[in-house]
Amino acid sequence: MADRSAGDGRTAGTVTGAAGAESTAELGRRVLRLRTERGFTQRQLAEPAYTAAYVSTLEAGKVRPSEAALRHLADRLGVSYEELTTGRSPRDATRLRAALTDARRALATGAAEDATGLFEEVRDEAERLGFAEERSAALLGLGDCALETGELTLARDHFEDVERLLAGEPLPRRIPAIRGRAVAHLLAGELRYSCYLLESAIDELNASGLHDPYALLLLYTAAIAPYMDMGAHARAVRAAELALALAPSVDDPGLIARMHRGVARTLIAEGRTAEADASLAKAQELYEQLRIHTDLAHCHWMRGYVHAQDGNLERAERELRTARDMLASKRAALFTVQVEVELADVLRRRGRTAEAEALLLPLLARSPAPEPVDAPGPVETPEPATAPGAAPGPMTAPGGPGATADEAGLTA
Repeated sequence: MADRSAGDGRTAGTVTGAAGAESTAELGRRVLRLRTERGFTQRQLAEPAYTAAYVSTLEAGKVRPSEAALRHLADRLGVSYEELTTGRSPRDATRLRAALTDARRALATGAAEDATGLFEEVRDEAERLGFAEERSAALLGLGDCALETGELTLARDHFEDVERLLAGEPLPRRIPAIRGRAVAHLLAGELRYSCYLLESAIDELNASGLHDPYALLLLYTAAIAPYMDMGAHARAVRAAELALALAPSVDDPGLIARMHRGVARTLIAEGRTAEADASLAKAQELYEQLRIHTDLAHCHWMRGYVHAQDGNLERAERELRTARDMLASKRAALFTVQVEVELADVLRRRGRTAEAEALLLPLLARSPAPEPVDAPGPVETPEPATAPGAAPGPMTAPGGPGATADEAGLTA
């Protein structure tokens, strides 16, 4: 036994795997903590393969143990080799994933500010423990929260952090972050750059042979809004057709609902309002089942627009008021303002100019935008898609109900 102990001390420098990158002193402290928690003596932990003196030396951080010694100690302590060498327990990953689920639920059903705090806790804990996957998921959630609150630069920063963190991963893993960044540019009015991001990702996926239906459906659905806002209706229709073809291969009700909203937008452009309303009804049903309140509000918003186009102003007002109340309850300021502009236009058309004015005056007194967003380098900034004085509608305004209804499906 003495020879075995001495041998481990002499070969300390040959340790492999995760233990090789671990601080000897930190590893020693972890062994001491786990041994103390279990009430073991150094001899009880060491035997039958090692000596108490060896464990004492290890706990003092004076020797780096071999992989064989670490596996023996892990077995005696009742933990995995990975947990002993890295300090990360499989239970930690499970706990973080459960916390991510809670944060997503909070974003879907409550205020984005509340969900932000939950995502931040997961991000910080995942970073401390070294769980890159959970950390990237938390950053993605923070980006979605920032989109909902209108903090577009912050949202873009979070999505860029995800892309950097997953730089070595296959492209499909990075697609949700790319889509999020494209949405941030879309809502800032940077339509061409939004399209550039989405088209580049689609081209790269196709060129690499990575035919991932979920990733492609996410990208094609996201591309509909900027295409429509730039007047590229044929390209928007083509993106909608490709999205519909991919839908049977994807088992994600939230993404399917978002696709139906995008398809509805192309149908509106073609004057097929009854079919558009049917697509929106499908999306609304899915969101009600999933309890995703923001996306459900966007469905009411788009249906209000459809009814306004058809001249059914009473139903349009009802849908828009529902959307406004839902978005206001979630403190989604960017989208609430846009719905109020739509609602004011409907009230004006109904001859209720005083009510319309009462809605618009507080908006005029506010700052021009929730947050200034700088253009990304040399990318050309498109001309505004609305005529001066025109109310932003889902067929015309970047960031209006068309854009957000297609692209702000943040919790799907």
